[in-house]
Amino acid sequence: MPNSYTNKLHPGMKFPEFSLPLLNGEARTVGKAQNGFDWQLVLIYRGQHCPLCTKYLNQLQVLKSEFNDIGVDIIAVSGDSKAQLETHLEKLTTDYAIAYGLTIEQMKAYGLYVSDPRSAEETDHPFSEPGLFVINEDGMIQVVDISNNPFVRPELGALKNGLAWIRNPDNHYPIRGMHTY
Repeated sequence: MPNSYTNKLHPGMKFPEFSLPLLNGEARTVGKAQNGFDWQLVLIYRGQHCPLCTKYLNQLQVLKSEFNDIGVDIIAVSGDSKAQLETHLEKLTTDYAIAYGLTIEQMKAYGLYVSDPRSAEETDHPFSEPGLFVINEDGMIQVVDISNNPFVRPELGALKNGLAWIRNPDNHYPIRGMHTY
């Protein structure tokens, strides 16, 4: 039985911005687009122990330029330590920003589901289950997808195509799902 409830972020809400470290020593504000882009895709993954996360992060790399072409910056984030991220990079083919050190409190602020490791061999800390947020130029949540397990994630090609359609000014497409009852 769960010991608490999560507060979910909703479309149209201001995305909580947190500064997290990158391996190069810089800090990056999660939720604030960089590199001349005005939207940001924030991908929160379970950590280096998750082979499905590794596969997903590498799939995102394949589409990175297409996301960039429609003005979307990319950052991936986990609760892993610096050492765990360094180990994980041996399996990754990515060149977008990857931040580490997401805290339990930050996971809660993002409305993520948090799991305990199955064993010490898996990892040494509670970790968030996958979350994906697309933040628009106003810092508002345009798209949100939160999962309680590693098996359910948005298909990245469909997401990119959808964002391209949303970003086309001729479509006048608003933020969807803003009513919660």
